[in-house]
Amino acid sequence: MKFGIDRLLADPELRAPLEGKRVALLAHPASVTEDLRHSLDALAACPGIRLSAAFGPQHGLRGDKQDNMVESPDYSDPVLNIPIFSLYGEVRRPTGQSMGTFDTILIDLQDLGCRIYTFITTLLYVLEAAAEHGKSVWVLDRPNPAGRPIEGLTLRPGWESFVGAGPIPMRHGLTLGELGRWFIDTNKLDVDYRVIEMDGYRPDDAPGFGWPLDERIWINPSPNAPNLSMARSYAGTVMLEGATLSEGRGTTRPLEIFGAPDIDARAVIAEMQRLAPHWLQGCALREIWFEPTFHKHVGTLCHGVHIHPEGRFYDHHAFRPWRLQALAFKAIRRLQPDYDLWRDFPYEYEFGKLAIDVINGGPALREWVDDAAAVADDLDAITTRDEQAWAEARRPYLLY
Repeated sequence: MKFGIDRLLADPELRAPLEGKRVALLAHPASVTEDLRHSLDALAACPGIRLSAAFGPQHGLRGDKQDNMVESPDYSDPVLNIPIFSLYGEVRRPTGQSMGTFDTILIDLQDLGCRIYTFITTLLYVLEAAAEHGKSVWVLDRPNPAGRPIEGLTLRPGWESFVGAGPIPMRHGLTLGELGRWFIDTNKLDVDYRVIEMDGYRPDDAPGFGWPLDERIWINPSPNAPNLSMARSYAGTVMLEGATLSEGRGTTRPLEIFGAPDIDARAVIAEMQRLAPHWLQGCALREIWFEPTFHKHVGTLCHGVHIHPEGRFYDHHAFRPWRLQALAFKAIRRLQPDYDLWRDFPYEYEFGKLAIDVINGGPALREWVDDAAAVADDLDAITTRDEQAWAEARRPYLLY
């Protein structure tokens, strides 16, 4: 499989439209070539490309910011002597000043295939700024490691945020290049846009389902995205950021596990199996104990669950991480009705809204968890409609 960056570097004809242009790059630590050079260095050494600036998303161009909501500053690259602009610092959207440093921006970001992953919102903001300032945008496409499956509620009007760029379900099943096409059409943007497509991307084929197992190694696109299992689980486990349960930050398997000092994980798993066993297919659940070294429940022994969408337990089409995590919340609420489950803080700078609702693009998930009379079929009924509608809506934008 050839990623967009590798095709661009290898093919002078693909690069020809960049001759004489000022070129910027939006990238992060996983923006590497097949020989593991960072894309910034590879492009700087590439004939015919004149790098004039670079941009970093959340966690920074170098991925140095460990936690959420930790901002990165602008700086000057000491080797290339070009400005590096942060799109997760004083601003989230590119400014007129930064837009004036280039003619074409190349976007080379490894996404996780989840609406809440902020790189897709940054893509939208760059597209909007490019339309305003008459700039060109090229996406150097990369695989969606979560593949084509769709899952979760669609974001409701009025719930747009930095973790909710539009009416997209939690697990959208598109590559970044495909999402750019959808953003442009949906938001009616007049922008010069191009996708440098991948060669050999087959998202329906086992065993990798789009991720090139044994061809490309995994590199964290953000500090707490350590492996493919996390990427597969993330559309569900990201909801833990809006809960008091630990999502495993401060451990070596973040966003694959959940737990707390005051839950009985064995009882939670049993209750999940009793309530909706069909939501637990395609993976294995394992009772664990862990002690976070930072973040929620730091230094405290937690009883928890490890989700394993890997090995012989993994079924790509059966695994439904969003429903699995929703069911975990429901099980805890059934076992401990007064459990203090939802965090109340300005998540991604959204004030006056519960974090779990910001994450889900509306209150429906939380209301289902907290409704003692609600059952799995109730959530399925509204979610399945959203998923079916998105399957049709995204169809014109598929490139592979």
